[in-house]
Amino acid sequence: MIPSIHKTGSETIGLINYLYGPGTDEVHIDPHLVAAFDPLTPDPGRDPKATYEQLEHLLDQPVNALPASKRPEKHVWHLSVRAAPEDPILSDEDWAAIARRMVAATGIAPDGDEQACRWAAVRHAHDHIHIIATLVRDDGRRPRRHNEARRAQAECRRIEADYGLRRVPPGDGTAAKRPTSAELHKAEREGRERAAREELRENVRRAVAGAASEEEFFDRLAAAGLLIRKRVAPSGDLLGYKVALPDNRNGEKEPVFYAGSTLSPDLSLPRIRKRFSGDSDSPSLRAPSPESAGPAAARRSTATAAWQALLIIDHGEDSLVAAHIAAAGEVLDALATTSAAHTRTELREAAFVFERATRSHIQAERGHDRALRQAARDLVYSGPALGRGEDGATTAMAIDMLFFLVTAAAHWHAKKEHAQQAAAAREAAEHLRTAYKATAGAPLGVLYLRGRRLSQPLRQKQAAHLRAAVPELAEQILAEPGWHALAATLADTENAGHDPSALLREAAGRRELGTADSISDVLVWRLRRLANLPADATTMPGHTPAAARGNGRAVSPIPNRDDLPGKTR
Repeated sequence: MIPSIHKTGSETIGLINYLYGPGTDEVHIDPHLVAAFDPLTPDPGRDPKATYEQLEHLLDQPVNALPASKRPEKHVWHLSVRAAPEDPILSDEDWAAIARRMVAATGIAPDGDEQACRWAAVRHAHDHIHIIATLVRDDGRRPRRHNEARRAQAECRRIEADYGLRRVPPGDGTAAKRPTSAELHKAEREGRERAAREELRENVRRAVAGAASEEEFFDRLAAAGLLIRKRVAPSGDLLGYKVALPDNRNGEKEPVFYAGSTLSPDLSLPRIRKRFSGDSDSPSLRAPSPESAGPAAARRSTATAAWQALLIIDHGEDSLVAAHIAAAGEVLDALATTSAAHTRTELREAAFVFERATRSHIQAERGHDRALRQAARDLVYSGPALGRGEDGATTAMAIDMLFFLVTAAAHWHAKKEHAQQAAAAREAAEHLRTAYKATAGAPLGVLYLRGRRLSQPLRQKQAAHLRAAVPELAEQILAEPGWHALAATLADTENAGHDPSALLREAAGRRELGTADSISDVLVWRLRRLANLPADATTMPGHTPAAARGNGRAVSPIPNRDDLPGKTR
C-alpha cells in the first residue's frame, strides 16, 4: 500500500472539483465519500442535494474563522493511498477505517482529538482513496505534521499486515515516482504495455547507458523517437531537459512532457553529467574498435567487467559499490536492448526492476565504474546479437556473470538495510535466471555431448584436475549433470596450452560456490572466458554436429536441465 502526500494547495474547491470530477483521463468512476471528520458531512457524489461548495465551506470553516492576516496561504492538504494491483478489492468500510488511521498517523486528526483538522476521504476508483484536509484545527492552531511522510509509510506497513495485503518494503525516498492512477488507466485504454512515465524512464535510461557526452545522450533520445525540450539559460548554458512520447497527448492534443528529474532522481541533467565527468584520473569512454565491435566480443568483455566488479561489491568502499551497482544497471539496459527476441523480454524486465536497486542514500563515486560503463557502451555499439552461435553462447556467459553481480548487489543492499533495493535486485536475478535458461541450453548441450564422448582415461584426468583445484567441491560437481560439459571445457583449456588446475582455482576463487545449484555451469563459462575459448563449442576444431554421428539422429542435450546459474539459497 503506497501513501503519497501531495503538495499543499490554496483552493479547497479546486481539489474537490478534481476528486468528484471525471479526472484527467475520465478514469474517476462513482466518486463518493467513504469517511470524514463528521458523519454528517455532505457527499456530492451520492446526495443530489449536496454541492461542492457546501463541502468546501464545511472544510474551510476553521480557516475562514481566522483573521485574514493569519490565514495560511496554502491550507489544503492532500493524501492519496493506493493498494497494490494484486491486492483484493477493499470495501468502502475498509477504506473508511484506513482513512481514519492515516489522518491519525500523520497528525491531521489524532484519535480522540475533538479539535483536530477537518478532513474527508473520497473514493473514485477501486484501488485507492484521496483524503483532503484543511491545515487549521478547530481551535485555530496548526496540526503537528512532523515526519508525516515517514509516519504515513509506517502506518501503511501496519495496514498491510492487518488486512493481508502485499507487504511493500520500506522506502528511503530515493525511488522514482510511480505512475498515477490516471496515467495507468490511460495506458490501459491506449493499449500500452507501461504507463508513459515508465516508458520514458526506460528510454532515457537506455539513452544514457554507456553514453560519453551530453551530445551523444541527446542524439540517442532523438534516435529513439522522443520529443525533446531543452531548458537553456540566458547565457546559453543548458539547465535541463524534458521528454515526451510523440503519441502521448493531453486533452488539448499537446505532447505530455516529463522532466528527467521527475522520471527518476538520477536522470536529472546534473546527475547524468556526473556519469560523463567521473573521476579526473579515469580516461574517457572509448568507441569500440573494429576488431572488438561484434556482439560476441562485447558480451565477453561484459562478463569480464562484471567479474571484476564483483570484487568491488564484495570488498570496496560504499561509494565505489554504489557506483558499480548503478553502472550495472546501464549494462542491463544495454544488454536488453541488443539481445535476441527469445531473451529480450526477460532481460528487459530484469533491467526495469533493477533500476530501483541503482539508487540509495549512499552517494556513488563516479569514474571508478568505467569498466562497466565501457561494457554498456560496447554492447550498444556492437548492435543486435543473434540468438545462436557465438552470439547466443556469449550472451549466456554474460548473463551468468551478471546474475552473480546482481545477487551480490542484493546482498550488499540487504546488509545496508536498503529493503526496496535488495528486493528489486532479487527480482532482477529471477528474470536473469529465466533468460539464462532460454539461451544456455544449446551451447551447454553441445559441451555435454562432447564430455560424454571423452575417453575414460581423459575423463579421469579431468576429474583429477577438479579434485586438485577445488577438493571441497569436487564430489558435488562430479555428481552434477553439467560435469560432462565442464570436463569437455577442462580438456579444451589444456589443449589451448593452459594449466587446467590453476585456471580452475582462479575461476572458483573469487566467489564462494558452495551454495550453487549448478557449479558446473558457472565454472564452464568462467573457464571459457579466462582461457579465451569460444563460448560456442561447435566452432572448436574437430567438432562434429550431433546429427552427423551414429545413425544421423541428433542426440538430446542435457536431460532435465532445470539447474540455474549459480543460484544461491
